Amino acid sequence: MSVEVNNESGFQVDETLLVRLANFIFEAMFVHPEAELSIILVDTAAMEKLHVEWMDEPGPTDVLSFPMDELRPGTAGRVTPAGLLGDVVLCPEVAESQAGTAGHSTAEELLLLTTHGVLHLLGFDHVEPDEEKEMFGLQRQLLSEFLGGNAPQETTA
Repeated sequence: MSVEVNNESGFQVDETLLVRLANFIFEAMFVHPEAELSIILVDTAAMEKLHVEWMDEPGPTDVLSFPMDELRPGTAGRVTPAGLLGDVVLCPEVAESQAGTAGHSTAEELLLLTTHGVLHLLGFDHVEPDEEKEMFGLQRQLLSEFLGGNAPQETTA
């Protein structure tokens, strides 16, 4: 699996941990071993620009996802085709603020946001209540398994 991390934020981040998490999610969701994912960390100004341009909403946000090949989760008997999963863009400064409010570390918040972003790339959403229940339940499950039973509480919606 190819996971590339590009930290343009100036914020100190454990990039290896983000790669390990992405690979864990790929395996759990039966994503093809040759699928590609890019994780980009940006500052608040860059995130605000993306948020306005792509979502038509003001201010910076915590995470944005940009799917490429519209891959969906596979099954134990049939993994996804190989392809470009897409880009997850994270803003560590927003994550740091949310982590303080939620009572966990910035690193945990970035793991939560990475999981959230990858699930969006795999076609999950949370617009409708039943979609939110499914996506956030899966997000909690994946993080809990990755962290050995200690998933941080969601702060993103």
